[in-house]
Amino acid sequence: MRRLIVLSIVAAAALNATTAGAETLTVALRPVADEKAVFATVESISVVPARGRIGGTIVQLNVREGDPVTRGQSIATIGDEKLSLQMKSLDAQIDALQAQSNQAQIDFSRIEGLVERGTLPRVKLDEARTVLNVAENGLRAKTAERAVVQQQFNEGQVLAPAGGRVLKKLAAVGSVVLPGDPVAMIAQQNFKLRLRVPERHARFLKTGDKIRVDGAEFGDQSPKSGVIDLVYPQIEDGRVIADATVENLGEYFVGDRLRVWISGGERMAFVIPSEYVTTRFGIDYVQIRQGDRTVSAPVQRGRNLTSPDLPNGLEILSGIRTGDQLVQP
Repeated sequence: MRRLIVLSIVAAAALNATTAGAETLTVALRPVADEKAVFATVESISVVPARGRIGGTIVQLNVREGDPVTRGQSIATIGDEKLSLQMKSLDAQIDALQAQSNQAQIDFSRIEGLVERGTLPRVKLDEARTVLNVAENGLRAKTAERAVVQQQFNEGQVLAPAGGRVLKKLAAVGSVVLPGDPVAMIAQQNFKLRLRVPERHARFLKTGDKIRVDGAEFGDQSPKSGVIDLVYPQIEDGRVIADATVENLGEYFVGDRLRVWISGGERMAFVIPSEYVTTRFGIDYVQIRQGDRTVSAPVQRGRNLTSPDLPNGLEILSGIRTGDQLVQP
């Protein structure tokens, strides 16, 4: 028994000596952002229509609601039977003009040889040259006219005006459309969070403020943060509207509602490094120095409050007071 008592005294002395040399922290209040929970919706930067450039009947539709598209991707094909008939007519005219041009070239070469030998007068050569020029110019004109019809064929492809996601189809296969009619609505990529904040918090809201979104909203445990990049100057229905940028919003549905925390002013709180807190049997403790000894005090843990000077900051709601000397375990 005496040996156990001696060992206990030695262990206590060693513990006090270790505690005396441990790093200490003086508890003090510091200003932190007073966060308020608001709802925000995932919205596209802009919604643009994919329009047909020619009139006709939709013969092919390549997308459906929710499909991602890239800029210039073919969304649908518009067919017009009149263009096919025009193309066949122009092909036949081009063949005829090509034959006339070939014959004019043959006649010009024959007359040129006869004129050089003095058999025919030079005026015949000028007439043959004129006929050849008329035939070649007529061929070039019909070829250009065919290129115009071919371009109309190409414009039958309805292209996505921007990269994003198809929100809605406005036509189906077999639908008749006119030039300029929208075929689909495209929500541009890089979605934003649109916040609607009560007007009493308007004076605290400004561009560059950080916001916080629960990781559970993203299917993840880690919280995500964003930055407010635009505050609209008009108040609607007693609410201030602002846009915020948050990473990895591209997979969300447009119009999805999320709970977001924004800064609603400042308050004073106890923030200490998280390594000063230990957890035993589900209860959080800190080591407080009182004179030449150290006692364990239970505390109530708050949320993580990180900052540039305290990257592992943790808010303590109760259990410590200003001036307490904390010892790192």
